[in-house]
Amino acid sequence: MFEPKIRINKALYELVEQKADEEGYSSIDEYVTHILEKAVADAGENASEEEIRERLRGLGYLK
Repeated sequence: MFEPKIRINKALYELVEQKADEEGYSSIDEYVTHILEKAVADAGENASEEEIRERLRGLGYLK
């Protein structure tokens, strides 16, 4: 199965790693997946792709 990869800077990765541990997630992947799913759901079904991208950019997931 194809597993997409994303790149983030080291400082952001370390923050995500710390937050995932604090929140009790079993892995960084699990935490990031949860956050991205929530961001997309919160954007609403009627949100455009650009609105979702801007939201993810604001969260630091996209440049």
